[in-house]
Amino acid sequence: MNRALYTLLFHLALPLIVARLFWRARRAPAYRSRIGERFAVGLPEFQPGGIWVHAVSVGESIAAAPMIRALKERYPQLPITVTCMTPTGSERIKALFGDTVQHCYLPYDLPWAASRFLECLRPKLAVVMETELWPNHIHQCARRGIPVTLANARLSERSARGYARFARLTAPMLAELSLIAAQTEAEAVRFRQLGARETSVQVTGSIKFDLSIDPVLPERASQLRQQWSAVSRPIWIGASTHTGEDEILLAAHRLILAEQPDALLILVPRHPERFGSVYELCGKQGFATVRRSLAEPPQAGTQVVLGDTMGELLFLFALADVAFVGGSLVPTGGHNLLEPAALGKPVVTGPHLFNFLDIAAQLRDAGALVEVSNAPELALEIAAFWSDAERAERARTAGFAVLRNNQGALERLLAGLGRLLDR
Repeated sequence: MNRALYTLLFHLALPLIVARLFWRARRAPAYRSRIGERFAVGLPEFQPGGIWVHAVSVGESIAAAPMIRALKERYPQLPITVTCMTPTGSERIKALFGDTVQHCYLPYDLPWAASRFLECLRPKLAVVMETELWPNHIHQCARRGIPVTLANARLSERSARGYARFARLTAPMLAELSLIAAQTEAEAVRFRQLGARETSVQVTGSIKFDLSIDPVLPERASQLRQQWSAVSRPIWIGASTHTGEDEILLAAHRLILAEQPDALLILVPRHPERFGSVYELCGKQGFATVRRSLAEPPQAGTQVVLGDTMGELLFLFALADVAFVGGSLVPTGGHNLLEPAALGKPVVTGPHLFNFLDIAAQLRDAGALVEVSNAPELALEIAAFWSDAERAERARTAGFAVLRNNQGALERLLAGLGRLLDR
C-alpha cells in the first residue's frame, strides 16, 4: 500500500470513523464536542511559528510534560501547541498546562485536513510522541520544510512486523522524519530496517526515566491516610486496568481479604467511560465500594476505593503500599511502570509488557518488579510485600536505582530538538 491508496481508503472509511466517534460518545459524551477540529474546521486562533507537540492521549501527554516544560523554559519566545486525539488526553493537557500552551485535537490524517492545520499553525518544529505516525501529516510537514521528530520513540517487534507489511507506505514516511529519538538500540535497529535514514536515528533512552516527583505528593498522601484512619491499614492499588482485568484484581482482593480483612484496594480503570461499569461490577461482586470522585472517605468496612477521577493517578499511587500496573494481564502491552517505582512502591504486573520490554527487564532484573499471571499469584505477591518489610525496602531501593541509572534521556532529546530549531 502506498500513500495515495492509504488516503483513498481513509476517505472511504470516514463514515465508519464518524459513526465510531458517535458510538464512543454514548459512553463518553465528550467525544461529541469539538468534532470540527478533527477535520481542521473551527480551529482556535493560533499564534504561529512555534513548536507543535502531538501526544495521542493521557500517557503520552504525561510523558511529554517534562519535555514541554523544558522547551517553554529554553524557548520562551516560541508558542507551543499540544495536540491529542482523545477527550481524556485533552483534559490532561489542560490540567498540566492550562492556557500556557495552545491546544486542539489533531485533525484526521487526510491531506487537505493536515494542510489546513499546518497553514494555521506554521510551526518551526513538529514533535510526535512515541509511536503516533500519520503519513499525510508527516508528508505535509516535509513539503513545507518543517522538521519532524519522533520523540521517546518505541517500536516493538510486533509493531515492526505490522509496519513491514506496508513497506511502500511506511518506508517513505520514516525517511521523511528528521530525528527518531529511539528509547533503545533494538528499537533504533527496527526503525532503520523499516526505512528510516541512518543519520536520523539516535538512541536517546526513555524520557520516562526523567520523572520527578513533587515532594508534596507523598506528604499529601500521608495526610489523607491519616484522615481515613488508615495509616497502618494495608492498601494496594490496581492502576490503569482494562476490560478483563478488574475481575482478576477483585478475585485477588477477595483472597487477600480472607487473610487480611482490613485490606483496601484502590481500583483505577484506565478509561473514564468504564468508571460506571467497574463500580457496578464491584457492587455485584459484593465489595463495599466508595467512589473517589464523590470524596467519600473509606470506612472501616470499605473494601474498595474506585479511583474514578482524572489527573490523580500519581497521588493514588502515593496512597498505596504496593502497586499493580494494568494493561498487562490482558494483551494490551502494559503501562508506565516507572511512576510507582519513582514513588518507592514495589511494582507488580502481568506478563503482557511488549510496550515496555526494556523498562520491565531493568526493573525485574534489579528486583523492583514482580510478574504474575493470575489472581492467586497476584494475591500472594501483594501479601508477601506487606509481610516482608525488608523485601519491600529492597524493591523500593532497586526502583530508585533503575531510575537514577537511566536519567539523561530528556537532555539528549532536547539537544537534538535544539539542533533542528537552529537550522
